[in-house]
Amino acid sequence: MAPPPRHRSDARTAAESILRRQASRESAARTYARSLPIVPVRARGMTIEGADGRRYLDCLAGAGTLALGHNHPVALEAIRAVLDSEAPLHVLDLATPVKDAFTTALFETLPPALAERGRIQFCGPAGTDAVEAAVKLVRTATGRSGLLAFCGAYHGMTAGALAASGAAAARAAVAEPGAGVTRLPYPYEYRCPFGTGGERGAELSARWTQSLLDDPGAGVHPFAGMIVEPVQGEGGVIPAPDGWLRTMRRITEERGIPLVVDEVQTGVGRTGAFWAVQHSGIVPDVMVLSKAIGGSLPLAVIVYRDELDVWRPGAHAGTFRGNQLAMAAGSATLRFVCENRLDQRAASLGTRMLSRLRALAAHHPCIGEARGRGLMIGVEIVDADAERDDYGALPAAPRIATAVQREALRRGLIVELGGRHGSVVRLLPPLTITDEQAEAVLDRLTDAIAAAERTAHLSPPNHGAPPKHGAMP
Repeated sequence: MAPPPRHRSDARTAAESILRRQASRESAARTYARSLPIVPVRARGMTIEGADGRRYLDCLAGAGTLALGHNHPVALEAIRAVLDSEAPLHVLDLATPVKDAFTTALFETLPPALAERGRIQFCGPAGTDAVEAAVKLVRTATGRSGLLAFCGAYHGMTAGALAASGAAAARAAVAEPGAGVTRLPYPYEYRCPFGTGGERGAELSARWTQSLLDDPGAGVHPFAGMIVEPVQGEGGVIPAPDGWLRTMRRITEERGIPLVVDEVQTGVGRTGAFWAVQHSGIVPDVMVLSKAIGGSLPLAVIVYRDELDVWRPGAHAGTFRGNQLAMAAGSATLRFVCENRLDQRAASLGTRMLSRLRALAAHHPCIGEARGRGLMIGVEIVDADAERDDYGALPAAPRIATAVQREALRRGLIVELGGRHGSVVRLLPPLTITDEQAEAVLDRLTDAIAAAERTAHLSPPNHGAPPKHGAMP
């Protein structure tokens, strides 16, 4: 890797040239490059250095992929060991010592009831490939075609995964978007679809689901499975209440509908438990895993109950499902997170960060709600000058959220936006973030929010009491 130019002006010019070439050559579908116009050349832990010499604290972390941050020594050592051993790097689905070690390490982390009778399918390299495999699996095993999914969900951008996702605009380009998919309300504290929030909102969501499944006149397909995120990430960092997840497990189990839990972003300690399902104690029929399990490299799998394993040989494949470097880095990452209890660290530090963000809302009216679980945190940005709706929520303010992201970048902080309207500032720092870095993140974000408020000419605080939707789930 070539070092950046010595002089800052030369470095800035070189970076700008690279960005111009990217804009002229790459697809219009590029996303992060538009809102984060930087050219990373070095990275270690939570810090990224751009080609212009500027340094940033990275709270995107590969959209949650980098559990240990950039270039963690444990992952690098594992990768080098495979390279130095002259082991084959491409093996399709052949058995190797590296693969066996990864599978063993993964199964040791799973809920015991799933691990004891589990089967694993290595998919293509991305989480969306694993979602496709999971949907195909439950349809094959049940002989049914319908799929239950949730409003606000995000499961990937390939056709089947996109059909199960909630974004209508993204699905519009897919032939027969959402065919066979029935959407259900997901508990959303700040914008409860039933206008109640709290436990009552979750109860009504479960009641709706049960009624739909038991109503012979509902006009729905026989269901092959239900797919759910324990925390909606791209949907706005919305944690599902534990009791609600347990109810979904009971409803599906009683009706013979396999439950698929998408842990692509929530897994490997992110939410304060190794797997987010452990908060509620549920055992799904299928778990969809990717991102952090590859130790920063592409890897995706599904793990499922053995009675669903009715595939014929070759029924699901993928040329790069045997990524040896990712399996080695993944094994090292899984064991490091376990041995150092980084899931517990995520729980305690995330609680402290969320507490400070909630306190911040009292001084910044554009913060509608701060929420999350572990080190998966979201701050919903709203228009404080607008009228509250009938249930006490203010309208989303994507323009202000974009300003927050831009001001954060100016202060050396990388954050992402998500949510229904692109108005949720998302924090996904590495699990290795230090207390000092956490404070720096919150300081920079606080300054960015204040700057965005000034830019938007928001009114001073004192916009009435916050909406009373009940306790946070």
